[in-house]
Amino acid sequence: MILSQIINEIEKSFPLSLQENYDNCGLLVGDPKQEISAVLLTLDCTEQVIEEAISVSANLIIAHHPIIFSGLKKITGSTYVERAVIKAIKNNIAIYAIHTNLDNIYTGVNAEISKRLGLRNCSILLPKKGMLRKLVTFIPEASFESVSQAVFDAGAGFIGNYSDCGFSVSGIGTFRGNEQSNPAIGQRGLKEKVGEMRFETIYPVYLENKILSALFESHPYEEVAYDIYPLDNIFSRTGSGMIGDLSEPMEEKAFLAFLKKSMQATCIRHTQLRNKPVCKVAVCGGSGSFLLHKAILAGADVYISADFKYHEFFDADGRIVIADIGHYESEQFTKNLLFDKLKEIFPTFALHLSQINTNPVNYF
Repeated sequence: MILSQIINEIEKSFPLSLQENYDNCGLLVGDPKQEISAVLLTLDCTEQVIEEAISVSANLIIAHHPIIFSGLKKITGSTYVERAVIKAIKNNIAIYAIHTNLDNIYTGVNAEISKRLGLRNCSILLPKKGMLRKLVTFIPEASFESVSQAVFDAGAGFIGNYSDCGFSVSGIGTFRGNEQSNPAIGQRGLKEKVGEMRFETIYPVYLENKILSALFESHPYEEVAYDIYPLDNIFSRTGSGMIGDLSEPMEEKAFLAFLKKSMQATCIRHTQLRNKPVCKVAVCGGSGSFLLHKAILAGADVYISADFKYHEFFDADGRIVIADIGHYESEQFTKNLLFDKLKEIFPTFALHLSQINTNPVNYF
């Protein structure tokens, strides 16, 4: 496989446009034209992980956390980041990071946590705004079904639990082709009137190129008339955190024991228990204190995340139980998520799960 082919497939499922503006996702080290023999999947890319890649003959590492985050001014080997980059370059190993774009998609990091806890009826805790656009186009009546379906098949028309959502109304379209035109209907130089359908639908911005390509390829006209409008609506399939229901209510201590086992956590830091059954659970992989208020407003009984500071635990204020399981612990199964996705796309390609525990936090 060529590296650029692998990247293209990854970014179809986890678009780079979903990363936060402070992040540094994508190809960090390597040549897009490089031939890849095997992939190693990991949470963090360290020197030890690169040595592991060498040992299994993998020349691409896909990591959740970007090893290059805030930029490098020197590459002298004076820091663990510089040493890792030098070792990767010396051994012709590419490094690709898939971070907040994996956090911000419905099928990403938080979905993996929710799956391991058996949560049902899951939804994004803080959906993103500004991710949707509206497409308006005009289709001759005879081609309406085929063109509109091509646009839906490309990913347009999803609203919540509904697909193929659109609106249409009939009208009359007019046009006159010049001497260089090749009209699908009528003759050049003559004004034509055609029964057309005005078709409207919405789509996530990261699918725009795919949807417009489907429109142009399926539409019979030489020149396709269309309008694109930005929308401020929230998009329920992207955003931060996730909330869902347990299949059955659990007593709080029993739930914490279940959580510790399910997420293979060494310990759980938590706020005072409320002596209420746990029914609704909110989660956010990594540093998630910024979502605590949203979890409370959504009616969660427990909020699972990491990196809470001392004073932030007071913010629970008896309204919710905060369960801080640790940053590494909350995201450690990200590599399994990526393994399953890549195996689905490339069933015969060599994929390896890193066996290195890269957690920098130790417990005594």
